[in-house]
Amino acid sequence: MKFRLLSLCVLLLFNASAYSADSEILRTALKKEMTRTLDKLSEQKLPPYFISFFTTETQITSMRASFGKIRANQTETNRLLDVDLRVGNYKFDNTHIIRGNPLSFSSSVSKISLPIEDDEIAIRSTVWYAADKVYKAAIERYEKAQTNQAVKVTEEDTSDDFSKEKPVVDIKQWKKLAIGSTPNSADGNVLYVDTAKWAGIVRRLSSKFNKHSWLLDGSIYFTFEIDNKLIQNTEGTEVMFGESFARLFVMLKAKAEDGMSLPLHQSYFAFLPDELPSEDEIGKKIDEMIETLNKLRLAPLAETYSGPAILSGEAAGVFFHEIFGHRVEGHREKDPSSSQTFKQSVGKPILPDFINVIFDPTINRLKGYPISGYYKYDDEGVPSRKVETVKNGIFADFLMSRIPIDKHPNSNGHGRKQVGYAAVSRQSNLIVEATNSISYKELRNKLIEEAKKQNKEYGLFFDKVSGGFTFTSRNIPNAFNVTPIIVYKVFVDGRPDELVRGVDLIGTPLTTFSHVTYAADDLGIFNGVCGAESGGVPVSASSPSLLVSKIEVQKKAKSQAKLPILEAPQDEAVSQ
Repeated sequence: MKFRLLSLCVLLLFNASAYSADSEILRTALKKEMTRTLDKLSEQKLPPYFISFFTTETQITSMRASFGKIRANQTETNRLLDVDLRVGNYKFDNTHIIRGNPLSFSSSVSKISLPIEDDEIAIRSTVWYAADKVYKAAIERYEKAQTNQAVKVTEEDTSDDFSKEKPVVDIKQWKKLAIGSTPNSADGNVLYVDTAKWAGIVRRLSSKFNKHSWLLDGSIYFTFEIDNKLIQNTEGTEVMFGESFARLFVMLKAKAEDGMSLPLHQSYFAFLPDELPSEDEIGKKIDEMIETLNKLRLAPLAETYSGPAILSGEAAGVFFHEIFGHRVEGHREKDPSSSQTFKQSVGKPILPDFINVIFDPTINRLKGYPISGYYKYDDEGVPSRKVETVKNGIFADFLMSRIPIDKHPNSNGHGRKQVGYAAVSRQSNLIVEATNSISYKELRNKLIEEAKKQNKEYGLFFDKVSGGFTFTSRNIPNAFNVTPIIVYKVFVDGRPDELVRGVDLIGTPLTTFSHVTYAADDLGIFNGVCGAESGGVPVSASSPSLLVSKIEVQKKAKSQAKLPILEAPQDEAVSQ
């Protein structure tokens, strides 16, 4: 087994470094083809006024272990190119929203796979054919947009379709992935990951699940990813840089007697593998998770409830991400089918005066903890920027991409996307700040006082959530749903807290905001990936614990399937 693992590591090292990208060949090839495309198509009746090439080279190694054994292990490299080509002009182009077609923002983006071996003609030939298809699609959509404008009422938002931004040139060497235990290079451009070491770690950690026959799944995922990006456009912007992300994800799943599925997750994020917590620290957390999940499957079902609650810092971060963050993504204010919750709110109070809400992609750590919404340039090549959306409870600004809205003509560095999608305004590092706070012990006392005031037997404490979703269209109820996985009843008569299961945190944003009353002096951080119309992008959400005087929960949907008929197989050596 040791020999097989060693052989695999050598092979992966060869594969990773063999295609380590002479980025200068790629950069030159793309620049030549972009210039040629613009020059030749300028002779057409409807020439492009803007072209952007967005290249992402991803090098990733990942593994999954379950019940003490490796289930999957792979290392791969790929290059993808997005072509954004616009016809018309900055005022009106082929991306103009077609009313009657919700969220019809389109930049005629085409995702193509580029050769990972560096050859100028091979690269240019691939790009040539893709750009031709994008150009034809842009003309077709431009004509549809013109027709749509002619037959619809006058638009409420008459801002341009595309903002003019100052060109940026910043060329940094791409990063390279290598497999092995060699220390990372001094300049940070060659990043090693010891896959043999991490295979051992995930095996040992996942073997902790073997003792518990009631666990339906116990998996640990490890990934280390390098994203090298090259953004070029005909305005003169050319930025090239590399980013790296290490993640470890623990996933447990059990089932209660009544059929309810009970997942429990824990994620760890860092920019390099060696910055992740130690094996001992993760192991202790896994032991806690197993104990909590065992209690959850035996815990009583929670009732529907309306009353006071504490959201832990992590839960409050996700809460703000869902009910606030998506509603300040500026492009939604241009969509006539969007609820436009805060369109008329600039300069008006929307939160208590002790709350600030900031989005800051320029920082990669908060109170010493890595946060995953960091980037130097957004996915349109615009420098990232700190944006204060709420100052002392007063709404101040939107997150902006290069899609302008009334009174916000320029980007503030929040145009983001997944490869293959068109960039729109998206969240980054959401940070909720409290200028007036109390200790967590005092916050808990305030919860009990508020529950007594409302004649409630208990308040709720939301300790951990797994995510959530929100609706921002005016065609359906404008609500949110946050998915708690660890919830406690906090009794007013002093009884011990009771773990409960089976609730979703629901509500509407403006009503819920009006009930935020106190903040603790702690901090919780949630690192994750947010999915929306421009795909999945890394984000973080950070907040102190908050007391909300009134929240509402509903019963969670549950499976009607019984527990497995047979008991899980047991290793005799483990069970003795």
